[in-house]
Order: sequence, then structure tokens, then C-alpha cells
Amino acid sequence: MEAKKNPEMEIGRNSSLYFAIGLNIMLFITWQLLEYKTYDKSEVNQDIVSMDAEIEEDIPIVNVNTPPPPPPPVAIQESIQVVEDVVEIEETVIESTETDQNDKIAEPVDVADVAVEDVEEDVEVPFSVIEDIPVFPGCEHVAKSQRRACFQEKMEEHVTKNFNYPDAALDLGIQGKVFVIFMIDSKGYVTNIRSRGPDKVLEKEAERIISLLPKMTPGKQRGKAVKVPYSVPIVFKFMAS
Repeated sequence: MEAKKNPEMEIGRNSSLYFAIGLNIMLFITWQLLEYKTYDKSEVNQDIVSMDAEIEEDIPIVNVNTPPPPPPPVAIQESIQVVEDVVEIEETVIESTETDQNDKIAEPVDVADVAVEDVEEDVEVPFSVIEDIPVFPGCEHVAKSQRRACFQEKMEEHVTKNFNYPDAALDLGIQGKVFVIFMIDSKGYVTNIRSRGPDKVLEKEAERIISLLPKMTPGKQRGKAVKVPYSVPIVFKFMAS
């Protein structure tokens, strides 16, 4: 004969219900722990403010002598004087320039009575195409075919002889090439000197060298003396010590 169990005394009958209740209680406690916040206690310094008696300072009253306002401007009464217009205006008479039969015709002038002045043309011929180039002093007895080479040789000798490196350019370390353009006029003088270079100091020195050129025999084109432009480069370069 088997023993019968009392269903009210069975332990595992409501185990699932107890498990669910315990699980909810644990979740609630965990949520409360996660949401719990703590704050740092701030230290507050309580100082005692002592108020002294207010000191009243007597401010002296200074009387400023203010100048009186300027007097109002005096009204100037303008007197208007009426002057009668008595000036007579002369009308300009425009005469006709047309001629008629009553006009006298001037007597014809003979061609021989007209004075004709010879006007010298200011002709300028480039150095590279001129027939007779300007002759540098010392090249007079050189053959015509060799005068260009003689001219350039004498020009280089002149630049080397009169060359002087400016002290200001040496102090500032200025160097470079200066192109000097000048004109040998129809009388053989050097005129209209211009230069272009890296600095005004070098340009001034280059123009000084060219201004010392001697008088030359002027260049000729078709047997007539003409102006001849010429350009020469002058190099300013110093060697570092």
C-alpha cells in the first residue's frame, strides 16, 4: 500500500511563482542601486564682514569764472545802388569772304623773288646699317672695313680706363649689368645719355663713364653727317674676398 502525499504540503507546487517574485525584487533593488546618486559636499567659507563707519569727505566748492557769452552779431545793412545800364554794345559785323568782279586781284609774284631756306633734316641712322660709322679718335688711319672693330675696341678701352666701382654699391653688395644708350650727333659729340640697370648708383656711374667719351668724327649716310645711336653694356661685378 503506497503512502499518499498531501498536495498542500508539497514544496515544489508554487516554486515558479516564488521564482518570479524573487526575480522582480532583485531587478527592483538593482535598478535602485543604479539610479542612486551621491553629491559632493561643498565647503562654504563663512567670513565675517566688518563695516567701519563711513567717512564723509568734504569736497570744496570751486567757483569757476565763466566768461560771459559773446554779444550777438551786429546786422550789417547792405545798401543797394541801382546803376543804369548805359554801356552800348557794338554788334559784330560778319563780312562775306566771297569775291566778285569788283575785287582787285593781286599781282603775281615771280618765283625768283621767293626766298627758300634750307632746313637741315634731323636724320638718325642706326649704327648697324650706316654707311660710314663714327670714327673713334685713333681709328682714322684704319681701313674702312676694320673701323667697326676698331670702334668697339676703343670703346672697351675707354670703359676699362675710366671704370670706378662706387663705394655705396660695394657697401650694399649691388652688382649687375647696366645698358647705356647714347647718341653721337652730326658734329661728333656724345649726347642724350640714358641708362638702365639694377640700381641708380650703378646707372649714374655708367653715365659718367660714357660722358667722358671724346669728340668723334660723325657718321655719314650718303656723304652727309647724321646722328648715330649706340648702346654699350657695362658690367659691375666684384669678387668676394
